[in-house]
Amino acid sequence: MRPYVICHMMGPLDGELLVDRWSPSTGRPAEALIAEYDRVHEALEGDAWIAGRAVGAEFAEGQPHPPEPVPAVERPLHVARAGAEEYAVLIDPHGKLHWTGPETYGAPLVMVLGRDVPDAHLAELAADGISYIVSEQPEIDLGRTLEALSANFGVRRLILEGGAHTNAAFLKAGLVDEISLVLFPAIGGHSGSQTLFEAGEDGLADRVRLSLVSAEVRQAGAVALRYRVAYPPA
Repeated sequence: MRPYVICHMMGPLDGELLVDRWSPSTGRPAEALIAEYDRVHEALEGDAWIAGRAVGAEFAEGQPHPPEPVPAVERPLHVARAGAEEYAVLIDPHGKLHWTGPETYGAPLVMVLGRDVPDAHLAELAADGISYIVSEQPEIDLGRTLEALSANFGVRRLILEGGAHTNAAFLKAGLVDEISLVLFPAIGGHSGSQTLFEAGEDGLADRVRLSLVSAEVRQAGAVALRYRVAYPPA
């Protein structure tokens, strides 16, 4: 059984992704907008959050430091810490992210990795006290990843927080139950900028149907919107 998944994002009226590019339109510092977004995140009461490699790269500050010699490693799963109140889950298909400790933002890390990630990287993570899930297929199977998070880490309510391609991949796989959007009074307007959901030329218009659950006026002129996601028959 997989967790209930809420995709939680923030954005301006035109859906531009990168906060620093549109936040000047609000007349407020980006930090104030992110703080409001984080308050909504807390209200969603997730027991884990998940994001893609590009998001993880913003706060993965380590350098490669595999142990030598490389010991035997566990595949496809290593649980460094069970029963945490909240987990930070990062999808890193090629093992490019390195850490200085077992947590980020106070939450134990769980790395989701591709099948071909070398043993040296897994040994590095294990030595750092970091849990990991390794795909048994060439591509990461998001559905099986969610099942592993539920079965091995007790995750029941998962908050998906980007980036744009990761959001779209979860939607294309039919794995998002709700979308939570903190909409700010701003317009980025930059041609060619990434938006909150990037699914290539095929898009998502024929894949998802949204129904409004709630709308709440928040601080900084924001509106917190929640939508239920349905998937029409193919």
